[in-house]
This record gives sequence, structure tokens and C-alpha cells, in this order.
Amino acid sequence: MAARPPLLQLSDISLTFGGDPVFSDLSLVVQPGDRVALVGRNGSGKSTLLKVMAGLVEADAGTRTVAPAASVGYMEQEPEMAGFATLGDFASSQLDPAEMYRVEMAGEGLKFDPARAVSTASGGERRRAALAKLMAEAPELMLLDEPTNHLDIEAIAWLEQTLKDTRTAYVLISHDRAFLRELTRATLWIDRGMVRRQEKGFTHFEEWRDKVWEDEDQSRHKLNRKIKSEARWAVEGISARRKRNQGRVRALQDLRAERSSQIKRQGAAAMALDAGPKSGKKVVEAIGISKAYGDKVILSNFSLKMQRGDRVALVGPNGVGKTTLLNMLLGTEAPDSGTISLGTNLMPAVFDQARAQLDPDMSLWDSLTGDPDMRVSGKADQILVRGSPRHVIGYLKEFLFDEAQARAPVRSLSGGEKARLLLAKLMARESNLLVLDEPTNDLDIETLDLLQELLDGYDGTIILVSHDRDFLDRVATTTIAMEGDGNATAYAGGWSDYRMQRLESGAPEAQSSVSAARSKPDVPAKKEVAPKISFTEKHRLAELPQVIAKLEAEIGKLEVLMADPELFTREPVKFRKATEALTTRQKALAAAEEEWLLLEEKVG
Repeated sequence: MAARPPLLQLSDISLTFGGDPVFSDLSLVVQPGDRVALVGRNGSGKSTLLKVMAGLVEADAGTRTVAPAASVGYMEQEPEMAGFATLGDFASSQLDPAEMYRVEMAGEGLKFDPARAVSTASGGERRRAALAKLMAEAPELMLLDEPTNHLDIEAIAWLEQTLKDTRTAYVLISHDRAFLRELTRATLWIDRGMVRRQEKGFTHFEEWRDKVWEDEDQSRHKLNRKIKSEARWAVEGISARRKRNQGRVRALQDLRAERSSQIKRQGAAAMALDAGPKSGKKVVEAIGISKAYGDKVILSNFSLKMQRGDRVALVGPNGVGKTTLLNMLLGTEAPDSGTISLGTNLMPAVFDQARAQLDPDMSLWDSLTGDPDMRVSGKADQILVRGSPRHVIGYLKEFLFDEAQARAPVRSLSGGEKARLLLAKLMARESNLLVLDEPTNDLDIETLDLLQELLDGYDGTIILVSHDRDFLDRVATTTIAMEGDGNATAYAGGWSDYRMQRLESGAPEAQSSVSAARSKPDVPAKKEVAPKISFTEKHRLAELPQVIAKLEAEIGKLEVLMADPELFTREPVKFRKATEALTTRQKALAAAEEEWLLLEEKVG
């Protein structure tokens, strides 16, 4: 049997948008049945490449070839719905009337109402309609740009299973690690205008990326050594052999040109998150609270006790009442019955899913300097960052914004850039209670990793709302599952722990506190059962040796620095900072070693 032709082929594609090249001499092929993850940093060109593949953006050079009779479908991030009365009209616009059932099936799975008027639909509803349209049309190749954004966990599970079952090829952009791991069998990686392909799914991406970067660093190191050696020869010996060795001088110039032409990797965002003064031990206590809107019961006789340092996640379908519970726990909304008391000295900082803190018509500069909590009196170019004045450009650069973007309007930013700007505003404040409502939407994998590390080291309390299962497993120590009809139950650990406990015990009764959720309730038994280690604890136990090794290395460097007897006299500020850093890391090392011992005992 003859091999089937590629569904889509890009050959020698170049695209500039009038500035630096987005892509140069890019070529790639998508075969029938491909299941491809498209990954890369925010701003690397993932969405642009998907639009080139869809034929929506025309390249400056190169060719796009689609197999004869093959159809390519693209899920639009911001679909144009002018001329359509309802979301269903838009979603079925390319279908035969006899195939309307496809939209209804997709609408049920993705939880969108086809009868909803376009004029009253939210951005999330519009995106779900665009996804339903693509799923109903079932082209030979689907191009999916962040399809899980604005979906709850149940809808994500439906989409995941549907994509597993389909024979359609697809290329997928997503920040959701669990989704990518489950669905992809090949990976396209955009890095500095170059696209690499590996015939392995996203599970193997980070190992591959790190190996590529390691090889690149070694090659650069060898090149630098060769340039240094040749430059030394040029200085020391060229005068005696000037005519004979002009070729070697030209070779040195070529080496330097090669180094100059290399595109430097973008560093990770230099985000920092410091807790302010400690709150009281009790953060929130809810006793017997209930809430309903008409006939819809949100909570029924729910009790919760949160203490300083807890990491509590709220999960459940869209519309179940997570935001209502969040507002009640923050004291901004009152329960119908029961009591809620807040702890002392609370300093909350809120990351809202709707990005309501960002004015789309403001520039990034004004968004920061115009914030009353960040304004420095008499300094138009400075902002307060955790109590200390900083130049606004320098602070924006820490979140990977360049100087040219500082005066651009917020509306010109991508979704990931808006999320980073909101994180910049949030992290400038001192806080001891972080409230994160869907913080992972639109963030790239590297920024998500950094955010998770910052949350691990945050000396405060966290309340998290998320549909990202991997992120929940990494961050949450307690999961409150809101399952409808007023039922809310606290489980120890993250998402995987919640699912495991639910499968093991059926539908358990709601536990009355976070403290209760940390250990399973006593069950009468003839013999004592050893406690099980949770998924989150397993993950922590696996990473602690690296944490300990890193702290030991940092302590060693600081001790070498402070061994200089003249450091205190010569650089007193540096000496003081080094002393503080050494004390902090020694405490962190002792705590990490103690944690490792406790977890090892639990495993044993």
C-alpha cells in the first residue's frame, strides 16, 4: 500500500511582521494521525505558527501545502461572531442541518448553551462555542490553541477522552501538563525562531529540552575557549608572521561573527514572592455556613478551619459556587446562615481570573505607577516593590517585558503577558494570604514551574482555584471538592489524592476542617493500619534531596565569601546581606532535612 501524503507541509517559511524574524527558513510536516504538542515560551510564536498552518497568516516567503481534499480546522482564540444571533448558529454555520446533533453533543460535553445569545455571551462561552464548532466539523487536521482555557475539570475530561478516541490528526498548544502528557505522541518545540521535532510526546519534552540546552552551552563554551586561544595568538605572535597568517586572522573574525550571530536564550522571569508580617495562627474559620441563590443551593452546613501555612484548593464544575465560597472565606460575601471569622493581621493579595485589575487602555507603565499601593510620592518613574522603590522599567524586565512594551497598552499583550503583568502587580505587595483564581491560564511551562517554586517557598497561606490537575498536585495540601447540591468535602493532598480517596471510599461525609483533612478519620479496626503517603508527599520526598544539595552548595559559596577577613570593612552592605542569606539558608537546610526524615519515617 502506498504511503499517504502529509496532511500539511510548510517549506522554508519566513515571517517578520516588519521587525525581527519570527521564523526563518522554517519547515515542518504533519502526517495523518499525528498527535502533536506545540510548545515554547510565551511570545515565541506558537499561536502565530498555528495561524500560518491554518492559512490565516500569510508568510513573507515559503510555501504551505495541504493534501488534496484534506480539511484543516482552527480553533480561534477570539472568534468573530458578527451576524450570528446565538452561539449555536455560529457553531453550526458550516454544517448540514442534518448534522446539528454534532454541535449539541459537543455543547453538552463542553458545557455551553447553543441557545445563548452572542450579545450576552462571555469570552469563555465564545471560546467554548469555537471549540464545539471545530469538534463538530471534524476536519482531517485540528489546530487547537489553548483549548482547556475556560473549561472546568469535567469538560477537560470530556475533551481529553474525545481527542483520545478520534482518528483526526491534531496539533495542540496547552499549558496543561496532564492534558499534554495524556494526548500527545510527538512534540514540536519553538525556540528562538527554530522549530525542532521529536517523535515522543510531551512526557519526554523537558528531558529533551534540557539536553539540547546542555549541548548548546557546551558548544558555546568550546567556541569561547577557541576564540580566547586564537585571540591570544593574535596578540602575541601576529607581528612576526603578519603576511603568512592573515588567513588565521580572518578565521578568528569568522569565529567571533559566529558567536555574535547566536541568539541568546531568554532567561526565566526573575519573579520573587515574599510574605509580609505573619498572620495569626488562625486564618479563617467557618462554622455551619450555608448559601443559596433561590432554589440553587451552593453550600449546606459547611465548616472549615484554615491555619497559617495551609495550601487549600477549591475544585468543582463551573457554576458550582467556587467563587462564592472564596468570597465568603475572604469576608466579602456573607453566608445565609452560620458564621465566618477571619484571623488577625491578614494581608491578602488576589489574582483574579477575569484580570479585572488590568485596564486594557492603560500602558504597562501607567498600570504599575498608577496603582495607589505601588506609587512613590514625587517619583514618576519609580514604584514600590514590597516596600522598596524600584525603577518601573527594571521591574518590568524582571517579568520579561522589554523597554518598548512599557508604553504599549495592556490590550496589546497576549494572554500569557497579561498574566505576567498581573503577577508583577501581585508580587509587588507584601502579603500573607494569596488568593489565586485560575492563575495558570495562558502561562508557559517555564513560568508555571517558577510560580510553583515560589509558592512552595511562600511563608503564608494560599487559597487556590484551578482546573489544572498537575498544578493542583504540585501546590495543594488540601482539596475542597464542591460537587453540587451544597456538598463540599475536604480531602488531604492535591487532585490525584482527592480522586484516589474518592474512589477508595465512595462518597465520604464532609470533614469539618483542613486539619481533619490532613489525616484520615479514625476507622474502627482490629489492627493498626500504617498511614499512607500522599501523592503530594511522594513528590516532595523525591525533590527534597535536590533541595538539600542546592542549599548545601549555596551555604558553601556564602561561607567562602565570608571567609574574606576584609569583607566587612570593604563592603559592609554585602557582608550584612551575605550574613542574612547564610542564616536563612541554614534554617531552610535544617527544615528540609527534618522534613525528609519525617517523610522517610512515614514511608517506612
